[in-house]
Amino acid sequence: MKQLFGFTLVLWLAAASGYAQRPSGPLPDWSGVWQMIGPTIFDGATVEPKNGRAGDPGVRERPPYNAEWEALYVKNIEAIKQGRFPDPVNTCGRPHGFPRVMNLPDVYEFVVTAQQVWILGENGSNILRIYTDGRPPPKPAGLWATYTGDSVGHWEGDTLVFDTIASKGWSEKDAVVDRTGLILSDELHTVIRMRKLEDSTIEAQIMLDDPKALTKPWNVTKRYRKLPPGTPGYDYACAENNRNPVTESGQTLTLGADGKPIDRIIK
Repeated sequence: MKQLFGFTLVLWLAAASGYAQRPSGPLPDWSGVWQMIGPTIFDGATVEPKNGRAGDPGVRERPPYNAEWEALYVKNIEAIKQGRFPDPVNTCGRPHGFPRVMNLPDVYEFVVTAQQVWILGENGSNILRIYTDGRPPPKPAGLWATYTGDSVGHWEGDTLVFDTIASKGWSEKDAVVDRTGLILSDELHTVIRMRKLEDSTIEAQIMLDDPKALTKPWNVTKRYRKLPPGTPGYDYACAENNRNPVTESGQTLTLGADGKPIDRIIK
């Protein structure tokens, strides 16, 4: 894992002194089952066209990419138009990874304890562990990239603040942020502030700093609504019923109820 630098390093050092903080009162109640508000486009505030959906040809977002990563994103958008975009979750064996774990189509559960907070995503299944036991941020030299990275946090009143580093970046096969083809690098450092706006809504303010891919930090807001009491959460995985096989030419297919592709197969 490369050394963090620039704005990321400043944030890392500034945050280190605050991680000994513990909750001063009762932990917030985030129990129940929750669902992300809106479609699975990571930054709905910048999407074009405004009524577009992730995975539809030509739909894109406007992160502050540098020229190199803008070109990579455009290349992915073109691959989607041709039905040849290699979204790694289509192989049914990889987790969605971070920060895509904050952008799942199915339900969430949040487990809050004094030592850790767990974000449990039904789709995948995906688990993000956030350590709130007072440990300092990990030293970058001792890390290697994983799908969900390394998250350490603390409480500021009823707001969970956590830093995530050491997540996998785009490598032509890993770490797609959403189905528009959005990607980030392995130098990503994210700071998330999560709190309840009211009993029925949790908000996550996400700051993404990626000196390899972005020209400046990128701020995205995600919200999650509470579902009715008794709503279940399941373990969802498509390994035993994969309806999106990938052909040798790289085209992702969708199978109908009869097990046959409903797509026009591109040779």
